[in-house]
Amino acid sequence: MILRPATTDDAPALAKLGRESFCAAFEHLYTDEDLQSFLTQVYDEQVVADEIADETMIHRLAWDGEHLVGFVKLRAPSWYAEHSDAANPISLGQLYTDPARTGEGIGAALMDWALSEARVRGHDAMQLSVWSENHGAQRFYARYGFAKIADIEFLVGTQVDDEFLFERRL
Repeated sequence: MILRPATTDDAPALAKLGRESFCAAFEHLYTDEDLQSFLTQVYDEQVVADEIADETMIHRLAWDGEHLVGFVKLRAPSWYAEHSDAANPISLGQLYTDPARTGEGIGAALMDWALSEARVRGHDAMQLSVWSENHGAQRFYARYGFAKIADIEFLVGTQVDDEFLFERRL
């Protein structure tokens, strides 16, 4: 597996994997209208290309030699800074793997990279949100030392989901 930075040329593959991963895990929770609104807002190819070009965002991609099999997105400053007394938190916006490749260590490799990158950049905490009912993801993050610090909301179209804000001090 190769981990490398994203370029704007990667936007189509990253948008596709983001949509597929989100839908595999959460599609059943939303009306088609809400789901399509969210997917357009977050995983449109131009939206993804703009994020890759944004200096506040950091994308790391996992390739198996032929295909994109995972990615992680970091943002500094953190979207959630107001929920913590950390001086310089960074947020992890998405950590997704190809749904057919879950359990192969791709997520772990991306998380290890993200934590290392956050430390190198001088951040004192990493924050992320996770759906309140996504117990598997919560266990994954807990293994990395993340703990819940707040209840927050996440909007998918017009639907408001209960989310947990997790943080790990670095």
